[in-house]
Amino acid sequence: MTGSDSEKRERSGNGMSEKEQAANEGADGEADDEARAKARVEAGDEVQEETPVTRGPVEQIVIMIAVGLIAGFFSGLFGIGGGSIIVPALVWLGMTQRHAAATSLAAIIPLSISGVISYAISGHVDWIAALLMVIGTIIGSQIGSWLLSRLSEVFLRWFFVAFLAFVVVSQLILTPSRNSSIHLTVIKGILLVLLGVLIGMLSALLGIGGGAVTVPALSLLFGASDLIARGTSLLAMFPSAITGTIANWERGLVHLKNGLIIGVAAACGTPFGAWIAAFVSAKVGSYLLAAYLFIILLRSTWTALKITPGIGPKLPNK
Repeated sequence: MTGSDSEKRERSGNGMSEKEQAANEGADGEADDEARAKARVEAGDEVQEETPVTRGPVEQIVIMIAVGLIAGFFSGLFGIGGGSIIVPALVWLGMTQRHAAATSLAAIIPLSISGVISYAISGHVDWIAALLMVIGTIIGSQIGSWLLSRLSEVFLRWFFVAFLAFVVVSQLILTPSRNSSIHLTVIKGILLVLLGVLIGMLSALLGIGGGAVTVPALSLLFGASDLIARGTSLLAMFPSAITGTIANWERGLVHLKNGLIIGVAAACGTPFGAWIAAFVSAKVGSYLLAAYLFIILLRSTWTALKITPGIGPKLPNK
């Protein structure tokens, strides 16, 4: 009697054919895979992505150009990087939060150049304050990029929501002056460097220029006028956008073509926004920024809810 005959009789004695055993083993393997996947989702390490809407290449380019023009206009108007518009738009087009954040940061490079030129022409850039912040942003962007490749999708989206909520509240409370400027001291210089570290981290993590933090901080903590705060903010975000994009590119997170399309379009819209800013009062400008960010906040909250384990499956698809 051969070993194989003995094995066959043993399986027959158990009342189970070879095909039935193979099927059961396959089912057990699938069950194990499903259990492991469920555990990863509950831990926040892996999420079920929203099914992206299929769009043609031309339609996607048109959408990205429109997003860039809008982001550029608001960047010039408020001194922000435009990531609060670009990131949700890229997520809506089907990117993950981390890829959208990295691509948005690349788009901020040409946008910030255009914005700085627009504000510098009218003398609304504090070059020394921007330089001190740049020192911090270079360090902060590296820290943020390292964290970006390690944090879960769920955490990144809710962190973005919390960030937007903070900025909306700060804009409603803060009313900056139109005629004041920054008077530097040693303590203020150190604080500007630390502010730069925070901005650099936010830039890499959220794909924003950090202007929504920089502008209120420069006005509230350092006494800058709203226009100087905006122009200085756009200058300070430029180096961190470059260093953060390089780090994200090395980690394979940047969709460079999409970033360039949005960035070039945004650079065209920024000067118009900066021109409008000079004709809007500081108080009205703060309220307008809060209103626009609140709309983005609502959309981002809904997106975060849809990928949150235990909540997303219960929500409607549309």
